[in-house]
Formats: sequence, C-alpha cells, structure tokens
Amino acid sequence: MKQMVLIRHGESQWNLENRFTGWVDIPLSPKGEQEAREAGEKLRAFHFDVAFTSLLVRAQETLRIVLEVLGQTDIPIEKDQALNERMYGELQGLNKADTIKQYGEHQVKLWRRSYDVNPPGGESLKDTAARVLPYYKQRIWPEVQAGRRVLVAAHGNSLRAMVMHLDALSQEEVLELNIPTGAPLVYEFDDKGMVTRHEYL
Repeated sequence: MKQMVLIRHGESQWNLENRFTGWVDIPLSPKGEQEAREAGEKLRAFHFDVAFTSLLVRAQETLRIVLEVLGQTDIPIEKDQALNERMYGELQGLNKADTIKQYGEHQVKLWRRSYDVNPPGGESLKDTAARVLPYYKQRIWPEVQAGRRVLVAAHGNSLRAMVMHLDALSQEEVLELNIPTGAPLVYEFDDKGMVTRHEYL
C-alpha cells in the first residue's frame, strides 16, 4: 500500500480577517496553530519518510507543528514555490465580504472556485495547476511510488489542483471543492497508482 497525506495549513491571520491572502506571507493565527497541533494528534498512527511544503510561512509552520507533535522533525523536507497558494493579484489583502459588495457574489465565487477564470492580475486554478502538477509528478509522486510515506503541507488552491488530478474531477465539480484548514486528507494507492482510498481524518 502506497500512502500520501495532504494537509492545508491551519487558519492564518488573514483567514481570520476574511482577506484574500495568496502569496502574501501571513503567519498562522493562534487558532491555526491549534489546528496544526490537532492535525498532528490525528496523525499519531502515521510515520512519514519525507515532507513537502511551499515557500510560505503558514504552510511551513503547520508542517513544523505537525512534525513536532509526531516527534518526526528529522525527516527530509523539500520547500518549493510550486506548492504556493494561488496568486490572487489585485485581490490580495482585500476583505472578501467587501469584495462581494463591490463585484457581486457570483463574480467573486468564479474568481475563488472556478477552474479558468483569473482574478485581476492573478492566477486561475488552471494557472496554479500548471505549476503544481508538474512538480507533483516530478518530485512528489516518485516518492509515493517508491513506497515512502509522504506528507504535503500546502494551501487551499495548490491542494485543490492536486485533488482535482487525483480524483479526476471535472471543471464543474472542482467549482464546489473546498479543502478545510488543518484537516489531514489521506490518500492510498494500489501498485498501479490508482487511488484506493481517500478520506479526511
């Protein structure tokens, strides 16, 4: 059995303030730190061989806390911009509720959830997938395929791109996909690389 665990970072300070964060390097909120500790507790039965994360501190801190809870801080960790959150362009730093008032709920949902609609000056999920999936296939999947137990701590949209690929979701289905903060998502694969299990702990 081959295994990989995905985890979206715990709540960040701008998640708490309901702002678009994107590539702005915002730390975890106290709740986010607690979510990371709780994720570590849920993963007590797991031993990881390697971990991957983004260049953003909220994902790195989540990974650090999880590994500290598990007593597994000595495993190799690879950090790469390919796993960064979507770059939200001109929306970064704006309050989401205020943005809905300005542009309308339908437009903001398209910017946040659709596959190929870009926010002003930012990336669509399609753009995000164009950097996430090659990295996944070249760096992460070979580790899983080799039988190593892999932990990926990243972001809502970089993980949505991976889940869309792993679960073969359509562009319509991904519109409704939301990855919760701090909730470990376990994938298991057969020897042919087919997903045999995927569930949140």
